[in-house]
Amino acid sequence: MKNPEELKALVKEKYSEIALQSKEQNETSCCGATGCCTVDYAIFADNYTQLDGYTPDADLGLGCGVPTEFAQIKPGDVVLDLGSGAGNDCFVARAIVGDSGKVMGVDMTDAMIAKARDNAEKLGFHNVEFRQGEIEDLPIAANRADVVISNCVLNLVPDKRKAFAETYRVLKPGGHFSISDVVLVGNLPEGLVQASELYAGCVSGAIQKDDYLQIIREAGFENVTVQKEKAILVPDEILKDYLSEDEISAFRASNTGIFSITVYGDKPASAACCTPGSGCC
Repeated sequence: MKNPEELKALVKEKYSEIALQSKEQNETSCCGATGCCTVDYAIFADNYTQLDGYTPDADLGLGCGVPTEFAQIKPGDVVLDLGSGAGNDCFVARAIVGDSGKVMGVDMTDAMIAKARDNAEKLGFHNVEFRQGEIEDLPIAANRADVVISNCVLNLVPDKRKAFAETYRVLKPGGHFSISDVVLVGNLPEGLVQASELYAGCVSGAIQKDDYLQIIREAGFENVTVQKEKAILVPDEILKDYLSEDEISAFRASNTGIFSITVYGDKPASAACCTPGSGCC
């Protein structure tokens, strides 16, 4: 597998391609771009079409859950979406916070930011803002958000400890997050782990479920709860690009599980702005 900077470059390249395609194109081409066989849409994505605020032009079929469904967002809240893409979850969140609230999205891909801003302008939303930046170093002040959401993005971040430390920093004391992501139970075959396309497709960058939840707790969050969980089946037609028939059979027999989870956590009301033990405050 590539080093962290190479992985970020890979993700930027793939998701820049995705940003220039429609949802329909993304459904029929690997992760919305070349090479990973519709991993995201065909396997992970949930249906948004009945939600208030749903905007077809912002839905590229890249999620693995609906974090706004569980995020306990209230009118007037400040909501931050990590890896906001073309703005799909931001616009759903905006329908909840109303005119008195604010929604911010952060994405590291130029083309996604441009598409999201264009969508917001077409909708006439003045309380939805998109900023370019990395989740490991968010361009957001401390204690800013009431709620943080994210949809199938943290698995793409090489340093997940930094990502959750930044999530903790930007949340107000007493704030919380609801994040949908992909995790593992058991170990993937080496052929999948080393596949760059499957990293961009949200599979090989996933870590063990228990480790994922422990990182969240170590960042200082309380009441960490898995709100929703569903098993993900990667079809043989995708696996055969990376594994032999014997390796596929062994993988199926290994009981290794790939799961989409939506997980919740509270920042304590008495918390300082930074991650416990960081010494930054």
